Amino acid sequence: MAGTAPHRHVVLGRVHGLFGVRGWVKVYSYTRPAEAILDYERWWIGNEDARRCYQVVDGRVQGKTLVARLADDDGHPLPDRDAAVELLDLDIAVERADMPDPEPGEYYWFDLIGLKVVTVDDIDLGQVKAMMETGANDVLVVQGDRERLIPLVVDEYVMSVDLEAGVMTVDWDPDF
Repeated sequence: MAGTAPHRHVVLGRVHGLFGVRGWVKVYSYTRPAEAILDYERWWIGNEDARRCYQVVDGRVQGKTLVARLADDDGHPLPDRDAAVELLDLDIAVERADMPDPEPGEYYWFDLIGLKVVTVDDIDLGQVKAMMETGANDVLVVQGDRERLIPLVVDEYVMSVDLEAGVMTVDWDPDF
C-alpha cells in the first residue's frame, strides 16, 4: 500500500507537529467535530503527488490539539520522534469510499466544489469554486461572469444537486 494510491482521496487534516519522543504526531483536523478524523483506521499521508498509507494505532484529544500514534502499512508503529518528523506539514487524507454517506439533503463540501451552477430558469451562473462557513449556514462561492455568494440551504435556494451530472440547480436571481 505504500506509494501513490489509486483511489480518490479526501484531505481531512494535516500533521502539524510532534508529540513526545515515541513517534506520536499532532494533528490539525478539518473535520467537524475535529476528533472525527480519529475515527478512520487508515490515513494516507503526503501530498497530491505521493501518499503513503498509515494505520491509526491510537489517537486522542490532548489539551487543545489532537495527537495520534501511527503505524506503517506492515503494522509497525513509528518508533520515535525522528521517524515522525518526516510527516510534518503533510496532508492527511482518507479514501472517499471509507467515508460515511451523507444524509439526504446533506453534502460534503469537496463533492460540491467544481459543480456547474444553473438557475431554475437554466441560466448558467458558473462553478462552485469554494465554500464558506458562517454562523447561520454554509455559503457557496460561485464564480462565473462574476462572483456570487449563495446560501447552501436545500429546498430554499439549492433546489437539486446532481453529483453524477456535475450540476447544481438553484433558485437565485442572476442579477443578485
